[in-house]
Amino acid sequence: MSPESKPIKKPLKVILDSNALFVPLQFKIDIFEELEKLLNMRFELILLSPIRRELENLAENGSPKMQKNASYALKMAEKCKLVELDEKIAGSSPDDAIFQVAREWKSIVFTNDRELRKRLRNINVPVIYVRQKSRLGIDGRT
Repeated sequence: MSPESKPIKKPLKVILDSNALFVPLQFKIDIFEELEKLLNMRFELILLSPIRRELENLAENGSPKMQKNASYALKMAEKCKLVELDEKIAGSSPDDAIFQVAREWKSIVFTNDRELRKRLRNINVPVIYVRQKSRLGIDGRT
């Protein structure tokens, strides 16, 4: 097979919930390093516009500790690809936006939100989460 005819594998898209960006502060886990080990393939971290707005809101209006944490999360979010959603999807809650995009793209989601994890697993979307407060795990990947 010639190099030109080899299909180029697109990086796996991983949609981040806001709480995924708090993991390094909360659990002292380097999420970028852990994701590389866990996925063992090229991936692209996706930040949806409603999640970014949620973090910006927390950075401005949260408690002093939350403002500091959200500012840190926003710094980490700069390593992600920002995806602007149309108003119909973006207007819903951040969790609903993640759910809709994950269903449409059939993408993995990184969240520690128990309720969102359950909703995503019900539609067979793989979910990355923190296991035993020390490492990342994945549910639903074959």
